[in-house]
Amino acid sequence: MKKIIFVFWVLAGFVGQSQELAYYLPAAQTYNPAVPKPEAVIGHKVGEWHITHDRLVLYMKALAAAVPDRIQLQVMGTSYEARQQVLLTITSPENHRNLPSIREEHRKLSDPGFTGNLTYEQMPAVVYQGFSIHGNEPSGANAALLTAYHLAAATGPAIDSLLKEVVILLDPSFNPDGLNRFATWANMHRSANLVTDPASREFNEVWPGGRYNHYWFDLNRDWLPAQHRESQHRLKIYQQWRPNILTDHHEMGTDATFFFQPGEPSRVNPLTPVKNQELTQAIANFHANYLDKIGSLYYTKEGYDDFYYGKGSTYPDAQGCIGILFEQASSRGHAQQSINGVLTFPFTIRNQFTTTLSTLAAARAMRIELLQYQRSFYQQMAKDAKAAAVKGWIFGNEADEARTGIFVEMLQRHEINVERLEQDIAIGKEKFKKGSSYLVRTEQPQYKLIQTFFEKIPTYKDSLFYDITAWTMTMAMGLKNSALTAAQLAAVKAAPITAWQSSKGQLLADSSAYAYVFEWSEYYAPRMLNSLLKQGVVMRVATKTFTATVNGQPKNFPLGSLLIPVQLQTKSSSELLSLLKEEARLNGINVEGISTGMSVGGVDLGSRSLQPVLLPSIALLVGAGVSALDAGEVWHLLDQRFAMPPSMLEAPVFNRINLSGYTTMVLVGGSYSAFQTEKLKTWVQAGGTLILTEDAIEWAKQAGLVKLEFKKTAPVLDSSKQYPYAQRSAIVGAQQVRGAILQAQADQTHPLAYGYEQDFMYLFKQNNVFMKLPANPFAAPIQYGSQPLASGFITQQNLDVIKKSAAVLVQTSGNGRIICIGDNPNFRAYWLGGSKLFMNAVFFGRLIEAGSATAEEE
Repeated sequence: MKKIIFVFWVLAGFVGQSQELAYYLPAAQTYNPAVPKPEAVIGHKVGEWHITHDRLVLYMKALAAAVPDRIQLQVMGTSYEARQQVLLTITSPENHRNLPSIREEHRKLSDPGFTGNLTYEQMPAVVYQGFSIHGNEPSGANAALLTAYHLAAATGPAIDSLLKEVVILLDPSFNPDGLNRFATWANMHRSANLVTDPASREFNEVWPGGRYNHYWFDLNRDWLPAQHRESQHRLKIYQQWRPNILTDHHEMGTDATFFFQPGEPSRVNPLTPVKNQELTQAIANFHANYLDKIGSLYYTKEGYDDFYYGKGSTYPDAQGCIGILFEQASSRGHAQQSINGVLTFPFTIRNQFTTTLSTLAAARAMRIELLQYQRSFYQQMAKDAKAAAVKGWIFGNEADEARTGIFVEMLQRHEINVERLEQDIAIGKEKFKKGSSYLVRTEQPQYKLIQTFFEKIPTYKDSLFYDITAWTMTMAMGLKNSALTAAQLAAVKAAPITAWQSSKGQLLADSSAYAYVFEWSEYYAPRMLNSLLKQGVVMRVATKTFTATVNGQPKNFPLGSLLIPVQLQTKSSSELLSLLKEEARLNGINVEGISTGMSVGGVDLGSRSLQPVLLPSIALLVGAGVSALDAGEVWHLLDQRFAMPPSMLEAPVFNRINLSGYTTMVLVGGSYSAFQTEKLKTWVQAGGTLILTEDAIEWAKQAGLVKLEFKKTAPVLDSSKQYPYAQRSAIVGAQQVRGAILQAQADQTHPLAYGYEQDFMYLFKQNNVFMKLPANPFAAPIQYGSQPLASGFITQQNLDVIKKSAAVLVQTSGNGRIICIGDNPNFRAYWLGGSKLFMNAVFFGRLIEAGSATAEEE
C-alpha cells in the first residue's frame, strides 16, 4: 500500500543518518569558533546517535572549560547509579561576577516580609530549563547539547543582551539513569541504513524500559514528595533560586505533533492564580511564532493539564513561577514511520531546541512582568494566609517518630518552616505530645504549598484528569493532624527546628534483663527486625497483649510487640546487648528490658501467643505485563527503606527454578500469564505467603488462585436515551479511578493491622478493583464503610460500589496464605501510611489462622 509522506516531514530532514548543526541553529547567527561543537567532543553529530549520559556530561564540562565567563558548572549530586547530575548556570560575565548578590536580590521577590524597593529594570529573570525527566523521551536531553552550545558560542548584540537580562539554569538530564538506559537500547539496535518500521525492535523496548529512574519511578511525579535523590538534588537548586520560568521537555506518541502549554482550561489546580495562565498564554505566543518559522505543527489546551502539583510543569505554579510542559512526538529511535510520514530523531530535537530559544526570548521580552508577577504572587499569598481561618497545622505521632520525621524533612525541602511542640496540646479529640508533634504556621511565604500538603480539594470543575486527583500528605503519611484557628495557635508553644532528630533510639536496659522488647509501631521496626533475624537473633511477636514491669513500672505492650528472650539466644549477654544498642540507634527505636517472664497482666512471656518470627525471603515477580511503577515501589520500599532487597524473578526464571527457598512472593498490578500458575499454587499450598495488589487480584481469580467476587458498577448510560458522540470520552473516561484517597476501617487485633494506633487507615485507589465482602467475617480485616471517600474525585457510580466493600481479603490455600490488597499501599514511595500493612503481610502473613476463608471453600 502506498504511504503518503507529508511535505512537512520531508522537509524535516529524513535525508540520511544525521544533520549538520546548521539544520538546528538559527540562520545568520554567528558563533565563536573557539567553543567546541558537540561533534568534536561526543564523537558524533547531534541526532546521529542517541547521546549517552556520560558523553552529555563530558560536553557540558567542555563548554564550561571553554567559556568560564559565561558558564559555571556544578555537580548537584549523583543518581542511584552514581551518574553526575550537573547544572550549568549561564549568563553574562558581569552577572557571573555578581551572581551571589543577584540571587539574594532575586529571592526577595518571594519574601513578602521584605518591604524595601526592588529595581526590576536592573534585575535579570531566572529561567530553569530541564530535559528528559523520562529517559526514553530523549529529544530533550539531545536538544540540551544544542542549547548549551548556542548559549556558550553565539556572538553578537542579541545574545549579549539575552545573557545580561536572563540567568539560565540548564539541567541537561533530569533522569541520568533512564536516559542512559534508553540511549543504550536505541543505539544498540540502530542499523547503518535506518529502519523505520514501528514493529522493529529498536522502537519496542524490553521491560521496564528507559522511562523510569533506577527504581522504576516516574520522576515527573516526584517534585512534591521528593522521595528520590535526583529530585532532592534538583529541588535544592530550585529553592535556592526560585526561578520565573521552568520548562520541562517531554515526548509523546509518534503519531502526534508538538504540544506546549497552556493545557486543558478546566483542569487547572484551583490554587493556581488566573494570572499564571495568562502569562503561560503570553509565553505560548512566542513558541507559536518560533515553530511557525520552521513549519512545525503544534497544539495547545488539549490532553494535558495543570492539576497535580507534583509534576515539573505544575510544581512551579504554586511558587510564583510559570511552569511549561513541552511534548514532542517521539521517534523512539532514529527514524520511525508515523501517520505524518517518517519522523526523524533530528526533527524531534530541532523542535525541542527551537522552544528553548522561544522560552528565552519570552523571558527577555516579559522580564519585568515576570519579576513583578512573582513579587505580587507572594504578596498576595501573605494576604491570603492572613485572611484564612486556618492559621496553622499541627501533626505528629509519638508512637512513630520516624514517619513523622520523614514528613518534616519533606516539608523542609520546600523551605516550609516547621516547629516542634514544647508542650502537650489537645485539639478536639486529638492529642499531640511535645517533642514528637510539630507545627506549621500558614503565614509564611510557601503558603500555597502548605495548602497543597495539608488541605483537601473540595470541588472539581472536570471529571477527567491526566494524573491523580488527591495527594493530601498527612493522609498519605498516616499522621494525625488538626487545623488551628488563631485562638488555638496563640495557645501553642513551639520552637523552630532546622533539622529533624528522633528522641528515640536507646537501649533502656542492661545485661541482666530476662528479655528485651520493642514495639512494632515505629516505621523502621521492620528494618530492625529483619536485621536482627539475619544476625541470628531469636524473635517472638506478641499475638496477644501483655503488661510487664519496666523500670519498676507496669507498661502495656500492644499486639505486634517484638520480644527477644535472652535464654534462647546463641550470643552472649554482652554481644546481644551491644547489638541491640547499635540497632536501636540506627533505627530510632527504644529497646526496653524486662526482668521476669511473669507478666503483670495479659499473657506471660513463655506463652504460645508469643509466636516465632522467621526471616523472610522475598521474591518479586517482574517482567512483561507487570506494572514497572508498582514493582519499583515495592523494590524501593524493601531495599531503600528496610534493607530487605527482594529477588526479582521474570517468568523464564520462575518457571525453571525451585521456589522452596522463598517465604513470600509479591505480585503487583499486572498480568502474569507467562508464569506457571500451577507451580505458584503448589508453592502457596506448601506454606508460602502470596501478596497480591490491585489488578493482580483479578488475574489471580481468573487463574483459579483465589475465589472471591468483585462488585460491578451500575450502568453509566441509560440505554433508552441517545447521547452525543462527542461526549463519549468524557462520560466513559470519568469512570476510571485516576487516584483518590479512601478511608478504610481496620481490625486492630488482626496481624495485618499490627502497629496501627488507630482503627482506620488511608489507602490510595487508582484502579477499578472492587472486592465484595466475603461470607466469612474474619476474612476481610480491612474494609470500606459507608463513607469511604476521604479526598479526591470518584464518580458516584464507583463510590457506590466501594461502599461496604473489602479493602483487604485473606484466604488460605493448603498451608499457605494469600493476601489480597485491592489498592496500592506503597504509592510513589510517599504513601508511608500503607507501609506497615505491607510489611505485616511479609512478616506476619503466615500467622493468620486458617479460620480465614480458604480458597477451596470461599
